[in-house]
Amino acid sequence: MMRTRKGATGLALGAVVALAAAACSSSGGGGGSATSSAAAAPQKGGTLYTLNLGPHNGLDPQASYVGADIEFASRAYARSLVTYSVGADSKLVPDLATDTGQVSDGGKTWKFTLVDTAKWQDGQKVTCDDVKYGMSRTFATDVISNGPTYILQYLDVPKDADGSSAYKGPYKGTGQDLFDKAITCDGQTLTLHFSTPWADFNVATASLAAYSPFRKDKDKGDKSLFDVFSNGPYMLEGTFDPNKGGTWVRNPNWDESTDKVRKAYPDKIVDVEGIQSEQVYQRLIADGGEDKTAITWTTAPPAALPQIASNPSAAGRTINTDAPYVDYVQPNVTSEVMKDPKVRQAFAMATNRDAYVTANGGKQVMTPTYMMCNPVMKCYNKDFNPFGAPTAGDPVAAKKVLQDAGKTLPINITVAYRKTATRDASFAALKQTWDQAGFNVTLEGVASTGYYRQISNVSFKNRDAFYASWGADWPSGSTVLPPLFDGRVNLTPTSSNQDYGWYNSDAVNKAFDAAYLIPESDAREKAWGDTDQQISKDGGVIPLVSQKFTFVNGSGVKGAQVNAQFGGYLDLATISVK
Repeated sequence: MMRTRKGATGLALGAVVALAAAACSSSGGGGGSATSSAAAAPQKGGTLYTLNLGPHNGLDPQASYVGADIEFASRAYARSLVTYSVGADSKLVPDLATDTGQVSDGGKTWKFTLVDTAKWQDGQKVTCDDVKYGMSRTFATDVISNGPTYILQYLDVPKDADGSSAYKGPYKGTGQDLFDKAITCDGQTLTLHFSTPWADFNVATASLAAYSPFRKDKDKGDKSLFDVFSNGPYMLEGTFDPNKGGTWVRNPNWDESTDKVRKAYPDKIVDVEGIQSEQVYQRLIADGGEDKTAITWTTAPPAALPQIASNPSAAGRTINTDAPYVDYVQPNVTSEVMKDPKVRQAFAMATNRDAYVTANGGKQVMTPTYMMCNPVMKCYNKDFNPFGAPTAGDPVAAKKVLQDAGKTLPINITVAYRKTATRDASFAALKQTWDQAGFNVTLEGVASTGYYRQISNVSFKNRDAFYASWGADWPSGSTVLPPLFDGRVNLTPTSSNQDYGWYNSDAVNKAFDAAYLIPESDAREKAWGDTDQQISKDGGVIPLVSQKFTFVNGSGVKGAQVNAQFGGYLDLATISVK
């Protein structure tokens, strides 16, 4: 479960599931697998192709927060202290560490001892200092952006008056002594000290590539975004073009006998970026040539669904699984119009979730929601509705809110979204009731090129609302709400990171701090749920839907299965093509 979603709008489909019942499974978030793919014994060799819309958002482990990108990094080139095993019953297992970590001091101190057998692609040993350095990079928020920021909140490093960390990262070196006290290395033993208990830190290290090692002598700062130095089974051959992709070949210094999870069956992985989702599925359904050994992390768009359902071969190569993601629209609270809570309230009330669902494939595959916590999480409240508007929206009531607030109608706003054919239709559907409520909405379909990195840039701060999608990094509201809405750790002079609407509420930040300190799990999750509702009541976010994924694989792909712990995406650890 995790982070920003990659690909087209998530879909599952009753017709395809019915046709492919014997060949795929869905296990309520536990993962699905195509039995036809799993039947043949896996063999080493061959080339696996990945076909995606792209462009790729980044390969730098500390600057990656897109679910599919994290899954690929974790399985291909960026090992971590711990990771997840494969299969529907995926569990936390040691990776670079000898165990899953030793915790003490009520969750404030964690200790890991690294193995001596892991190597970088040039043969040097992966060291404790490499892991420590990797974690230090997240603190350089002016250089490394768009990655997870939990460690800025948790690590026992003093905060400046504005709430930001007194440590400014390894490039400036400001506060380096503070960081060096909080994370220490004694040989291969890494010890971390947190100011707030982090009882599931080891889960975070498995779920997020940001806690992976990074060699200091290979660090190029922001120029490392697509420059990979591997400690996993694959390394980059030549350069990576975010618009076109790149080729991954075997790392000769990776030893499969020391890696109990990654099977690394293909000799080569060719990542092809820049293919529209509809074209990806036309190719996978046709199953010709190199596409026979191709997969995608792009979930099936609406246009592909009847084609899959009417093609027994494609239906037999289909995987359908629950996805942890919530699509949402975030108003920009710094924009001239959206800084007024009444305007945000009216905008939320006028939002037609039903039309969004219909445009994306129907209620059987996508469920309207009013919360950022996914329905499978303890922080979810099925009875919550911030302003009482139905899922079809209430533009009449919304218009009255604007009129009572003395607003001159229509109110001109610009809504940015990641442009695909599916989202063109779904945002056109949303626009209808927004306009009926008294808004004059300009839809800005932003080219897919680095969409999330682009909308988080300060140059986009003049838009009024943004589309995004998010899933929990692990089953806690702490992995949904602070990463998106804690302005203290997200907002910088150049970027909003994941807080695309530049939201920063003192009251909500205090609620975050209080929730972290609640020791009992159920009570803590209720607090996160209450804060989720608080943000929606403030108009800080408009959740739209929770999702499912549908993938089709080439007929030559064996062992294809999703891993729910990695966001419901295909798990490279077991895929073979020969």
